Amino acid sequence: MSSFAGNYGSGSTFLSNLVARPEFLQYTAEGIFEQSKWIQSGIVQRNAALDARAGGTRVRVPFFDPIAPTETQILSTSTWGGGGGYLVPQNVTADEQIMTILHRGFAYAADDLSKLGSGADPLAHVRNQLTAAINKLKTATLAAQLLGLFGGISGAGVLGANQTNKSFAGVPGSMTEANFLNVANVVAAKAKLGERGDNLDSIAMHSNVAYYLQQVGMLTFSTSALSTGGAVTWGGGGVGITQAESPYFAGLRVVIDDQLTYLTGGTSTHAVKYPVYLFASGVVSEGIQQDLRLAADRNILSMQDVLAVDYHYGYHITGTKWADAGDNPTNASTSGNLANTSSWSLVYSAAKQVPLCRLLVNTPFDTTAY
Repeated sequence: MSSFAGNYGSGSTFLSNLVARPEFLQYTAEGIFEQSKWIQSGIVQRNAALDARAGGTRVRVPFFDPIAPTETQILSTSTWGGGGGYLVPQNVTADEQIMTILHRGFAYAADDLSKLGSGADPLAHVRNQLTAAINKLKTATLAAQLLGLFGGISGAGVLGANQTNKSFAGVPGSMTEANFLNVANVVAAKAKLGERGDNLDSIAMHSNVAYYLQQVGMLTFSTSALSTGGAVTWGGGGVGITQAESPYFAGLRVVIDDQLTYLTGGTSTHAVKYPVYLFASGVVSEGIQQDLRLAADRNILSMQDVLAVDYHYGYHITGTKWADAGDNPTNASTSGNLANTSSWSLVYSAAKQVPLCRLLVNTPFDTTAY
């Protein structure tokens, strides 16, 4: 077993033998996939075409623009069409979508004294929560990317045309049910996409928004039999609901994630506004450059064990591209990072061609003013 000369801070246990076992890494990687609400809902889908295992800092995906032919009336004269009595060929144009690759990781350490003092194994505690922790971090990345694409409350991002704001522009005490998430507001949001609105099949929201739906009995649940072809039972109001059941609202599968935090901006004292996103399955693709890696080792001088994790991946929203000159951004809203509107461009001819929209609402479960 190798040793380190440096001190990694407080805390650690001996995990090298465990991490070296291939089944542990496999179980952790599979757990991330199986426990991700975003993947299980179909919103996020793995796409091998976006993998960059050969190296590089970004992935470029060329595509042909949708055709919009100009129709020609065919006549029996010699002057129709282009003036010579024939159809004039129209060009097929192409563009490329770009995904930037994110390089992320973290590490924990715990010394023998922490184990002796607590009577527990600190890094075993970390190990047992790896799957949930990595999913949470990756969701925060996706939330930042969505914020960059739509922008703040004003919807100044490249997908801002797909935003519907039903929130109240005033003090929290004056909010009404019309400002909360309801079927009418969802329909208004879907209408932004025209006929493509019917392709939306999932909706993602903060728990404060979902609790209102549950309170008024609008959040229904189906058993896991829905995915297996078995009998489906439904219940309203959240009575007798278990975690094995999937919530639905307005015909959309619901993803509840507190990474979708409220937005602020504009006049002070106004109620905070929560973003609710409506997705078509697969509008978010995930590419991987390097599979999840776990490493552990022992520092015999400081009597510490260290656990390190790193993962290299990217998310791509159909019809958009990473537009900044740099790569490997953070989640920040500053220049060159994911939540900055200038970091993104639209490659489709219109935002409504991207099957993704955002609805801004209030909730009685958060009466905070900004």
